[in-house]
Amino acid sequence: MRVFIALDIDDAIRQRIQRFMEGVSGFAPDTRWVRPESLHVTLKFVGEKPIETVEEIKSALSNIRAESIEISFRGYGFFPTAKAARVFWVGIESGPKLPSLAKAVDEATFALGVPKEDHAFTPHLTLARGGGRSGAPSHRKEDAPNKNFQRLQEKLTALPTPEFGTMTAHEFFLYQSQLSPGGSGYTKIGSFALE
Repeated sequence: MRVFIALDIDDAIRQRIQRFMEGVSGFAPDTRWVRPESLHVTLKFVGEKPIETVEEIKSALSNIRAESIEISFRGYGFFPTAKAARVFWVGIESGPKLPSLAKAVDEATFALGVPKEDHAFTPHLTLARGGGRSGAPSHRKEDAPNKNFQRLQEKLTALPTPEFGTMTAHEFFLYQSQLSPGGSGYTKIGSFALE
């Protein structure tokens, strides 16, 4: 079972981002755009695990104590850099509670044999991937200038910084990811309250 841990986003914010994507996706036709219903704030990608381990992860996540988190969605960027972009994303602003939750999730899953993150937590919503399979924010040796996002970058410079709204996350989720020819589908298989 392929799983990850994430926050869901409010429908109103999802709709604003969807309208934004509809307005700009034509400027990057050679990229893979995320389906709006799949948008989420990843806290930890776990990967393929047997059902027994997934149950242990659920149990470990239920022991995490954290407060609800206010999150604003605004702006955009590219990983790893604008010149060698593999990923187009929407920015996320929050206080220290979000990185703190991600760290707690990382530690809880590490205790079950899931490798710790090797880079700092960088909250974002991935909108499109353009070249290479990985959406990781860090540089890779195969990164090179690419033109997948060039027209999009030119168009975005003429637009004001997009504001998609603010929400308060009251829970986080364990998701199952199912790969298919039409893209990944995500199912919530565990819910964990934030106080």
